[in-house]
Amino acid sequence: MQDMTPNQPYLLRAFFDWIIDNGFTPYMVVDVNFPNVQVPMQFVNEGQIVLNVSPGACVNFSMDFEWVEFQARFSGQPMTVSFPCCAVGAIYAKENGAGSVFTVPEEKSAETDSQSIGNGNKKVKKTTLAAAPKPSVSKDTEGNKTPPTKPTKRPGLRVVK
Repeated sequence: MQDMTPNQPYLLRAFFDWIIDNGFTPYMVVDVNFPNVQVPMQFVNEGQIVLNVSPGACVNFSMDFEWVEFQARFSGQPMTVSFPCCAVGAIYAKENGAGSVFTVPEEKSAETDSQSIGNGNKKVKKTTLAAAPKPSVSKDTEGNKTPPTKPTKRPGLRVVK
């Protein structure tokens, strides 16, 4: 069988366009352990960063078959963000979670939290994405349930005018 180019960049672009066309906010989960990933490291959590890549949050957004690149502000500071498409572990709509999770390729650097699983002569990488924290229900001193505490907000991009 002939080798084909990876389908992940095509799917990434399709999901991005689909989320935008439906009026939702696209978020990308990027694995920062890949080589040449340029993101604000102060917002990295467990080796991943979640980026709001909506047109309102990014300037000069560019996505081709190899790279995603744009400019945005983080804590008021302008920054150029760039990463290879293969570093994207997921793309989803912020409002309803619709999107896709991608498999992590073998070319990833050795500094990962991935587990290798034997599959005959092949090694398959298994990576789990960090889930958003669920609100906890606590009880007051009389044993009554109190409303859940609101989880902390994940880092993202926003427009500062």
